[in-house]
Amino acid sequence: MESAVGKRSAVSYYPKERLWQKFKRIFLIEKLYNTTGFTLLAVLAVVIGVGIAYMGIVFGILLIIGVVALPFLYSIVAYPKFGIIVLLIMAYMLFTLLQFGIDGPIGTLMDGLQVLLLLGMFIHIKKDKNWAQFKNPITYACLLWLAYNILELVNPNSGSSMAWLYTVRPVAIVTLTYFVFMYNIRSVAYMRLIFKVWLALTFIGAAYAFKQEYIGFNEHEQAYLASPGIADLLFIDGHWRKFSIFSDPVAFAYNMVMPSIFCICMFMTDIKLWKKIVLGCLIGFFLDAMLFSGTRGANVLLPAALFLLAVLKFNKKILIFTVFAGIFLMFLIVVPTSNPNLYRFQTAFKPNNDDSYNLRKRNQKRIQPYIQSHIMGGGLGSTGEWGERFTPNSYLAHFPPDSGYIRVAVEDGWLGLLVFCIFMFMIIRGGIINYYLIEDKELKTYCLAMTLIIFAYNLANFPQEALAQFPSNILFYLEAALINITLRLDVAQREERNRLLQIPNTI
Repeated sequence: MESAVGKRSAVSYYPKERLWQKFKRIFLIEKLYNTTGFTLLAVLAVVIGVGIAYMGIVFGILLIIGVVALPFLYSIVAYPKFGIIVLLIMAYMLFTLLQFGIDGPIGTLMDGLQVLLLLGMFIHIKKDKNWAQFKNPITYACLLWLAYNILELVNPNSGSSMAWLYTVRPVAIVTLTYFVFMYNIRSVAYMRLIFKVWLALTFIGAAYAFKQEYIGFNEHEQAYLASPGIADLLFIDGHWRKFSIFSDPVAFAYNMVMPSIFCICMFMTDIKLWKKIVLGCLIGFFLDAMLFSGTRGANVLLPAALFLLAVLKFNKKILIFTVFAGIFLMFLIVVPTSNPNLYRFQTAFKPNNDDSYNLRKRNQKRIQPYIQSHIMGGGLGSTGEWGERFTPNSYLAHFPPDSGYIRVAVEDGWLGLLVFCIFMFMIIRGGIINYYLIEDKELKTYCLAMTLIIFAYNLANFPQEALAQFPSNILFYLEAALINITLRLDVAQREERNRLLQIPNTI
């Protein structure tokens, strides 16, 4: 008869096995401690020797990169929670690579990282075949928006299939990260970790903006500012607009406002006093840094988010907070000042007196007949960088969209704009519905914060292209996924409580 010990699985036989011990047992002992393993090691030794003999130090460097990179890439695929944290960090730090003189296709680097996460998701989902978690209105809206952009390939008005390819690649890959987040974020503890990493990265961005404001730019940044045409965009009223670690001042400003909205939501929960003090300091720090960007469109986002907060979470405390916030905002708008940052903040609430705003209005009025007469627009990539590169002589090539919605209307047509508006509406609608369905206070607050942030992105996408750059594009789909994840976790908690209540008391 086979003993009970013989029936033990590998997992139960090594109950307290550490990660390194597991690696050593599986890889070094079970896989390599045999004739095949010795043969592979001998071949590897010969390859290393020949490589160093013919390529010298170059081969050694490539070997070291391979030894470090391969396990790192494997970890992203095999351990998606680790990969998601890496993705968030890279989305924030991507443009700092240029500060160190690292040239190359950094966008392709991010595409590769997201593809690895998608690969890991498909490998894992193939085992459990759990597709039910994706069945919700937000998912269907994501798929509709993705399908429409793919359909743009056959747009008869498109002047270049290559422009479509260069444009749809990041759109499709970033949209699919929604499914990566939906599948892999499965606990409140991991959600908290994501928020902590997010706030830490935002703190770094705000601190670096203070460095640029009061200490100055480094040599790489100064070389960038000296590039043709940059001063016209970033040097306003004798003051340089700051961009911190981000691609431009707009991305920097928006990535200060969104974490501030999250901190305000958390500030109103039942947390310890010291945590509220920390959150309050972060809010002030982020918003102060935001002013260095000189991005007027970012200034209206927080008041708009607070208005929706007052509507969704209506009570006496929120009403008092909203009244005082409104009074303080009015004071900032009308107070006389010589501070260039505060003055630019004030102009955001007086758009008709702003030359750049009036220019955008004229451009939008000029392009309206084209939008109305082209149901699918001029094709993806018909404006901006790809339009100038692939169809330089077209009507749209040199048109400045200056707005995420205008770009969608011009490139995807009024039908595409309708699809995009449905996409945005379904996310905000889902957030509002889920907020009232969730019972757990912590998850309820997270859902509320994500809904307010999506609402703010929706508004920000009108004056600027709010969802075009890292990390905003990644964070947008993360926040859309968290709206569903919070409800899913809340339902799981309720089911677990009900299951425990049904267990008979045997004591």
